[in-house]
Amino acid sequence: PPYNTGNDGFAYNDRFNHSTWLTFMKNRLEIAKEFLREDGVVALAIDQFELFYIGTLMDQVFRRENRIGIVSVVHKAEGRNQEKFFGTSNEFLLVYAKNKELTEMNKAVLDDEVLKTFDRVDKEGAYRLNNYIRSGGGDVNLRINKPNFYYPIYVNKETKEISLSKKNDYIKLFPITKNGQERTWKTKKDTLEERLLSKNIVAELDNENNIQIYEKYRPQQVIKTHWILPKYHSIHYGTNLLAKIVGKGKFSYPKSLFAVSDVVRLFTKENDIILDFFAGSSTTAHAVMYEDSLHNENRKFILIEQISNQVKVGIERISKVIKKSIEKVPSGYKNISFIYFELAEYNEEAKNKIDACKSYKELKK
Repeated sequence: PPYNTGNDGFAYNDRFNHSTWLTFMKNRLEIAKEFLREDGVVALAIDQFELFYIGTLMDQVFRRENRIGIVSVVHKAEGRNQEKFFGTSNEFLLVYAKNKELTEMNKAVLDDEVLKTFDRVDKEGAYRLNNYIRSGGGDVNLRINKPNFYYPIYVNKETKEISLSKKNDYIKLFPITKNGQERTWKTKKDTLEERLLSKNIVAELDNENNIQIYEKYRPQQVIKTHWILPKYHSIHYGTNLLAKIVGKGKFSYPKSLFAVSDVVRLFTKENDIILDFFAGSSTTAHAVMYEDSLHNENRKFILIEQISNQVKVGIERISKVIKKSIEKVPSGYKNISFIYFELAEYNEEAKNKIDACKSYKELKK
């Protein structure tokens, strides 16, 4: 939404007093809640100027218990250099569920450097090997404290076949570290048995030619409440990126494409619909198409905008991104389409009729 700072360049009224701005937002958030699926989420970006006001309003509309998180997004790491006190370097992402009990966050990797660690592939996709010994957690995961997680695993040294039953010519392995500490496996025996059936547990030689038990760990990372990656820089990946598509000076303060695409990645799946009712420069549309192109998926977006100049920027941006995508992968975008239309001015028509009334009888009619 408009940040309501009075000078951030938004074409909306950016000088509301707090009560007017909150009424403006409350009307829209209540409607947004009606549109949301029961397992849906709403994500809202704001700076510190209205953070406490919008946070209280979000708690009221969506209920405090449905607050998923407040993320600090570093969108200008060097900080603004003309501020009297702190040089602002971040803004905030507020994420609420319609019903937190029904909502899930996708297992995803947002950091490309972390993604590179998933260096193996099988028919289910990328993965990396993690040792099945529970090395973290301190003394909690010692044998003496969790005896049910300490048991033998048998491995054929030639074929690397794994068994939980004793077999001839199989090596017996326990969760013992190189320095002789008796720890635990990551799961109890029955859970490991299920994972063996799914082919997600393997035995391999380590660098010292010792057999180790590993799990196939699929792409995911802990999604923290501070986003500090360079890709969230709003000038490099917002302003400059937009300028390359539609030219310079057509829109102020666009979001980083990747800050928005990561929200799409975390909370949506194929065939979902993403609605943005403050479309601005149409970063959301670009982000949806970007995510789809990465994972060969198909989502839909609906964008709403009331400022004419921003509508023009959005149409141009979306059209050019689609054209470039088709040129890049001709066979992969056969069904892609984009429809633009204007809503009929029913409210304007009603207002004009009211203004023209000369009597109570006409007004009632």
